[in-house]
Amino acid sequence: MSPAPRSLSGVFAPPGDKSISHRVGLFSLLAGGTCRVENYSPCADCQSTLGAVTALGGRLERQGQVLVLTGAQGRLNPRAEVDCGNSGTTFRLLMGLLAGRPGAYRLDGDESLRRRPMERVAAPLRLMGASVSTSEGRPPVTISGSELRGIDYALPVASAQLKSALLLAGLQAVGPTTVHEPAPSRDHSERLLALCGAAISRREGWAKVEASALTLPASLRVPGDASSAAFFLCAAAITPGSRVTAEGVLLNPTRTGFLTVLERMGARLGVTQQGQEPEEWGQVAAEFSSELKATEIAAAEVPLLVDEVPILALAATQARGTTVFHGVEELRIKETDRLAAITSQLGAMGAKLWTEDDRLLVQGPTPLSVPERLESFGDHRIAMTLRLALGLAGGDCAINDEDCAAISYPGFAADLEKLWA
Repeated sequence: MSPAPRSLSGVFAPPGDKSISHRVGLFSLLAGGTCRVENYSPCADCQSTLGAVTALGGRLERQGQVLVLTGAQGRLNPRAEVDCGNSGTTFRLLMGLLAGRPGAYRLDGDESLRRRPMERVAAPLRLMGASVSTSEGRPPVTISGSELRGIDYALPVASAQLKSALLLAGLQAVGPTTVHEPAPSRDHSERLLALCGAAISRREGWAKVEASALTLPASLRVPGDASSAAFFLCAAAITPGSRVTAEGVLLNPTRTGFLTVLERMGARLGVTQQGQEPEEWGQVAAEFSSELKATEIAAAEVPLLVDEVPILALAATQARGTTVFHGVEELRIKETDRLAAITSQLGAMGAKLWTEDDRLLVQGPTPLSVPERLESFGDHRIAMTLRLALGLAGGDCAINDEDCAAISYPGFAADLEKLWA
């Protein structure tokens, strides 16, 4: 007799959104004013951003649960060496931000970050007049602040990090900088820059910025991280007897692509918007459905759910038919090769999934079994996906380096135990 799945039930509040937390911290280096930030993300990546802010001469203070940021107005430590840890967002946004600041800067990171490509950011910055040197296209990177000129640039891929880096450089350039996207990506930078008073305009497919001064808002409450919430919501949709509710979660449309996919698959969801400052936020509920069906995820959708592909792949193992993720080659250059990781590890549990060129295909429904051991490859999103897959399989085994979940969700294990109780 097969072991029974461990159902999930209850309410949880995901940690503060990573993307917004990164940006308010980094933007304080260019802005004036003081901002009281509530619910700043406690994750390791966002702590790397705060470490970078401090290394560059920014000012921050903890007042209980509130983070107080005092704008540096661009007056930075001109010889800073910055350790970005595992955070690609910190690294790439800083490349654009520092390209226009006087000084000589060195950006580095951990072993995983040192494998990630940075030339796609460096190349357009050089077109703007920046002096940027990479290590064979990867970290560490050295930047000598230069006088920048605006450019009109078409991104080779839809990337919020690359777009944001160029907008931050454009804020410091002579003449306008216009960034064109092949498909929509997260728009947190555009929203927060507008909130800080930047001369920014945007339409479908592009954003334009001109040199302008920034002022931090007096206060800002970071909504709950949508990508963190996605793990429990997706797991509830496929685990019998489950119903969970995420409170205070970000509902920015550029971050809820995973909900669109779940709805197409026939998941039972309830979404209630409860506020819209600094971005839309509210409540999301998900409960088990035995009638999930396969779907196709177009390449243009992937930038809106790129962090949720691993947990959506797990959901697809329980849907009838073959789910196809198109245009997911970017997952090969994340913290690990996420396509290889998810196919090998869910495959070890009996799932039927494989890759073809830039596609990931998942056939279902397939019962999952418990192997002797699983491997996270040090990737937080793989670790969380595998732990929830074991719950669905009704068993347990060790996951190598499972603690890496703290990179994005330090309270994941505690919240999971609460929802499993």
